[in-house]
Amino acid sequence: MPGTATQKSVGGLRSVEAIRYVTALREGGSLPGLVEGDDDGTWVVKFHGAGQGPGALVAEVLAGEIGRRIGLPVPELVLVEVAPELGHAEPDPEIQELIAASPGLNLGMDFLPGSLPFALSPEEEFDRELAADIVFFDALITNIDRTPRNPNLLTWHGRTWLIDHGAAFYRQHGASPLADTATTPTLVLRDHVLLPVAGSLAEAGERLTIGVGEAIDPALALVPDEWLGEDPAERREDFRLFLERRLAGQAGFIAELEAGDE
Repeated sequence: MPGTATQKSVGGLRSVEAIRYVTALREGGSLPGLVEGDDDGTWVVKFHGAGQGPGALVAEVLAGEIGRRIGLPVPELVLVEVAPELGHAEPDPEIQELIAASPGLNLGMDFLPGSLPFALSPEEEFDRELAADIVFFDALITNIDRTPRNPNLLTWHGRTWLIDHGAAFYRQHGASPLADTATTPTLVLRDHVLLPVAGSLAEAGERLTIGVGEAIDPALALVPDEWLGEDPAERREDFRLFLERRLAGQAGFIAELEAGDE
């Protein structure tokens, strides 16, 4: 895990300075990069200049920090200060352009060295309660990117870790306020990799609802204003209303998921 040489924080998240770009991680569509920080840590960085823009970083913070507060295993998130000069030594023009387009604050997730891609094993039974909690949580935040093809789960030190939440709240990129889409059917969530081994989703809702409700405002407070556009207060309110409406209407998305599991 990273050291503690840097003790800055911005908006409540720890902030580190990127000192070396190590390599691109081309599995992700947003071209995240492995970066060394001035805290002696190594971080998987998503850049605000990538295709989905800062909205994907907002989703990472909200999903990651709410998930962590309700007990789900999410690696540490930090804000990574990137200078345009960081890309000068990179031979790949695409990476040079991405770094040059992403000065200032970007989002880093703790790199888990030696972690393995997740795969359901026919020889080991996955914890049905944990699976139900993860499926419920992903349905709540409309994270459509945890499929068998691309589970965005890692196995590390005997635990299953949740990574890459940039696709959560995906309707934030549409024309309507996100909150107006809270009850819109999201049938693609039936493709969740853990749905076939999940226990009761209704019981998962009973376990998690209070904790999620208590985590919404603290997680929203961690998002830097500069990622939230011209009216950060309005954007935060939109996300808050979306989550509250999803929680209140959870019976609807649970029914959608269970219909797909029949």
